[in-house]
Amino acid sequence: MYNLGISCYYHDSAAALLKDGHVIAAVEEERFSRKKFDDDFPKQAIKWCLNEAKISPSDIHSVAFYDKPILKFERLLDNYIAVAPRGLYSFLDTIPKWLHKRLWIKNDIKKSLKGFKGEIVFPEHHLSHAAHTFFTSQFDEAAILTVDGVGEWSTTSLGYAKNSSFTLTNDIRWPHSLGLFYSAFTYFLGFKVNEGEYKLMGLASYGKPKYYDEILDKLIEVKDDGSIHLDMKYFAFTYDKVMTNDNFSKIFGIEPRKKNEKTEQIHYDIGASAQKVLEDILIKMANHAYDKFRLKNLCLGGGVALNGVANHRILKEGPFDNVHVPPSPGDAGSAVGCAQYLYYTYHKKPRIIEPNISKTINENVYVGPSYSNEEIQKFLDSENIQYEKLDEELLSKTAQLIADGNIVGWYQGKLEWGPRALGCRSILADPRKAEMKDILNEKIKHRESFRPFAPSIMEEFVEEYFDIDRISPYMLFVVPVKKPELIPAVTHVDGTGRLQTVNKDANSLYYQLINEFYKITRVPVIINTSMNVMGEPIVNTPKEAYQMILKTDMDYLIMGNYLVNK
Repeated sequence: MYNLGISCYYHDSAAALLKDGHVIAAVEEERFSRKKFDDDFPKQAIKWCLNEAKISPSDIHSVAFYDKPILKFERLLDNYIAVAPRGLYSFLDTIPKWLHKRLWIKNDIKKSLKGFKGEIVFPEHHLSHAAHTFFTSQFDEAAILTVDGVGEWSTTSLGYAKNSSFTLTNDIRWPHSLGLFYSAFTYFLGFKVNEGEYKLMGLASYGKPKYYDEILDKLIEVKDDGSIHLDMKYFAFTYDKVMTNDNFSKIFGIEPRKKNEKTEQIHYDIGASAQKVLEDILIKMANHAYDKFRLKNLCLGGGVALNGVANHRILKEGPFDNVHVPPSPGDAGSAVGCAQYLYYTYHKKPRIIEPNISKTINENVYVGPSYSNEEIQKFLDSENIQYEKLDEELLSKTAQLIADGNIVGWYQGKLEWGPRALGCRSILADPRKAEMKDILNEKIKHRESFRPFAPSIMEEFVEEYFDIDRISPYMLFVVPVKKPELIPAVTHVDGTGRLQTVNKDANSLYYQLINEFYKITRVPVIINTSMNVMGEPIVNTPKEAYQMILKTDMDYLIMGNYLVNK
């Protein structure tokens, strides 16, 4: 049975194809359109999924869309009535988009899938998040906590899952949103909402939470169970395109930072304060989930689960034995989640948990487009690009190049699912050189100097180098570094690193490369950052990968078995 999942029209459009409950193809629309965080209907992503499986639309049993558009539209109308006459300009901008496009998702699906005769199902937004985090785990039973900006009405959902069924028991409703609370600070500190929240997380490490008490006193009321109530006189997102108003600015005594303005200490301190408030609330929510359900496993979902600092605190300080975060907990991941819900829960199919963690990681991540050596060579030859063919020496030579201080593009296998490059569309460098962080930010990524880089480590060495006793294959836990003097380039200012553990079977080629680097340096860690520059999606095709070496100071590009010199 083939099932298709779709997410779009807010941000991070994506499509995912399942066969008998297993993900066989999943990709974000941005990887084809080259528009970062593309929110349009994922025509190209759907087409690729079907081509990858070598099926036609008539072979698809049923389709799931990641939320209920009519219910979301009702919430928008209700909100505009409640805030009127404020919100007129937002209303005039938003409502036509819904009337002309977003309400007609069934028509879009049918147009895109000519010959499809099956059912189209619309699970609620937070149910799609819940399904994605639970079905990507190896748990047979777990508490579920999903936190984001907003779905239809819910901004936070709490519940539990067992086998193939879900029960969401509690929610927090619009406009009281922890995700939008954090996005308000993202906007106030000069970053783009729905894109810059991870920048705020990195920025926060440079400050102290001086405004923690003031935020809790004025902006947000927090109960013991983690439920929240925003004081809406400080926020503008219910009636305007901006997130905060003058009342918000008066609390901190500054205006919202403009995009290109220099960051000052006050910005770092405000960021640190907002980050700590978020973390403390999430811990309260997690504690409440444990008290309510008394389960040993917790599954986190929704866009807020991309906050790796908070995730590690929940793991370290919370009552759960195990905490799982899927590789794509945001809206893109819901394309997989709604398809998983469709197969296991809606169609009541039995769930068989894969005991092999490497197979689970593979299915969760390495499910995107790939290009063979033949296709790569054909591209290189067609552009008259000089290259060296590497065979047995592929890994040893690449490792030596990195150890010698070179910055290397690593383009191998299937494009990763989710926002992180996990060893297939990566830029790699030596973590032992402290200056490498600034070089990568300035000359490769073209981004803010405060942004950290992630360490990839061979799985068996993780406890020796990091303060964590388990794997982190999806780069979604930020953990203290035990040996910062050995790997300074991946040690953030607060002594942490956004960790990726590499399993020898899940991504064997990348594991072997790190192992070769270890043989040379005795350090089993490599810097891993995504192969893109700021404002662009991660590369998809060999052509896009080659363009990276042209527009950056990257020294080498290795695609398949082919080495291209700068």
